[in-house]
Amino acid sequence: MSRSKPKQVTGEQKEQLEDSFSGGFVPTDDPIKQQIKIHQFPWTDKQKDFFKVALHPSTRITFVNGPAGTAKTLLAVYCGLQLLNMKAASDIVYLRSAVESSESKLGFLPGSADEKLRFYNLPFLDKLDELLAGNKVAKLQEEGRVNMFPVNFARGLHWPSKIIILDEAQNSSYKELTTVLTRMGKHSRCFILADPMQTDLRHGGGAFQQMYNLFHNDEDSITHGVQTFKFDEDDIMRSELVKFLVKKLKDIPHNM
Repeated sequence: MSRSKPKQVTGEQKEQLEDSFSGGFVPTDDPIKQQIKIHQFPWTDKQKDFFKVALHPSTRITFVNGPAGTAKTLLAVYCGLQLLNMKAASDIVYLRSAVESSESKLGFLPGSADEKLRFYNLPFLDKLDELLAGNKVAKLQEEGRVNMFPVNFARGLHWPSKIIILDEAQNSSYKELTTVLTRMGKHSRCFILADPMQTDLRHGGGAFQQMYNLFHNDEDSITHGVQTFKFDEDDIMRSELVKFLVKKLKDIPHNM
């Protein structure tokens, strides 16, 4: 979304938004002690439709497909924070594939593991800063309520009662996507976010799109809590320029 100051949603709009979050969640064994105050934005009708799907008690996995500027990461982080408030999860795990968004490699980066991965985690921290006030982000990190690491480190882990956000999934291989999905424990929920137009994989990124198509509008998948959601160029909120550029560039082969 654009960088405009968040506005508090009031009245009927707020009541409708809160209604879509209510009821049906199994409380986690390790809930947050105090509710988090989350900034509200003037959500669009399409974004409110997303909340209804992603925050429905029966939804466990949501594949989110959309171009740059459609607020995919912001919406997923917002849902994660709401689920923390509803005590439906204990913490949020943010993942990305360690793939450089350039054909010119940077080589080995100096510093500790945290310092090396800082730039991969910036989108998540940026969205937390947009949604939370004051020093709440640092407090959540101190309490272990938000965790960030490359998807490469996920194999062998078990995630019960967690919110898993895999960002930039167009850069994830089939094995990486499968690893993330099969880490989900009891009561966990997962958001797989991707813009297929922006893959940085050498031979193009088709694994996400194949999985999205596999689960899209599939009744058996929906019964098991697997949903898909599609944003398009008309949903771009970043700027009118980005909306124009994405529409203009979408027909160029992505693996050029």
